[in-house]
Amino acid sequence: MSFDPTLVATGIERLGPVIRVVVADIRGSTPREVGAAMLVGAGGQEGTIGGGTLEYRATQQAREMLKAGQNGPMLRKIPLGPELGQCCGGAVTLLFEHFDVGRITTIADEVADSGLFRRPVTADAAATPPRGLGLVSGWMIEPLAPRAPHVWIYGAGHVGRALVNVLAPLGVRMTWVDTAQERFPGDIPARVTTLVAAKPAHVVQYADPDAHHLVMTYSHAMDLEICHALLGHAFASAGLIGSATKWARFRNRLAALGHTRQQIERITCPIGMPELGKAPEFVALGVATTLFREIAASKSGTQHDREIAS
Repeated sequence: MSFDPTLVATGIERLGPVIRVVVADIRGSTPREVGAAMLVGAGGQEGTIGGGTLEYRATQQAREMLKAGQNGPMLRKIPLGPELGQCCGGAVTLLFEHFDVGRITTIADEVADSGLFRRPVTADAAATPPRGLGLVSGWMIEPLAPRAPHVWIYGAGHVGRALVNVLAPLGVRMTWVDTAQERFPGDIPARVTTLVAAKPAHVVQYADPDAHHLVMTYSHAMDLEICHALLGHAFASAGLIGSATKWARFRNRLAALGHTRQQIERITCPIGMPELGKAPEFVALGVATTLFREIAASKSGTQHDREIAS
């Protein structure tokens, strides 16, 4: 569970004032965990708390709050039984909270100071914030969301577009690079920054050292230039679209440019999961799956290091 003020802020930009519906507490079998949340605006919504009748009724409640101008938090416990046409057997407590530009700006400052988003949500809440996470003694306490992974995608062709569409709902930040604005689609998802560069390799220097890079331009020569630039810059992971034959040639050329074998092997090629198929959508699915495995492994390694240090 976590609270992401940036995600809420971008949701407000698209939807206007919203009700954030978050799973505050669970008992028994439930479709989602504590902290699962969605944003509901007057004309749209983002995220999910589990779908089905539960989410439908929660959306109705949220829109009624918006229509009535109800700004205070509201808790609602919902049994997941016959009344909802469900057989989970558990129960969820949902927290409904109003957010607009003014409130999210103030909250972002508060959360940045403590690393926790803590607020009383019941009339009999404890006088001071208690320890713990979730719904505790009338307080809802959520940790600040970790910094979203940053993925640089080079190329706005069929695979690049499919990959952006797969990654867009998954909470990553993306910088999408190509040589001309008209190569990008007209509808760019949230958290995606397009970057036009006549020489895409020249923008590698602006990437954070913990960014992930996926190279899939329309030009092998351009791909090679980007790989060369990446090997001279820190990165978390790098992948190149192409065949084993293409990668064999690239390895030789990168070695001729002065890179060691160990450095070159940090780039993965081919990328994705070839067994899924060669259609852009399948390539994108495989690449995204592999990418998130790498991100998860990186997080596990970091946590392991922290445990050893402590």
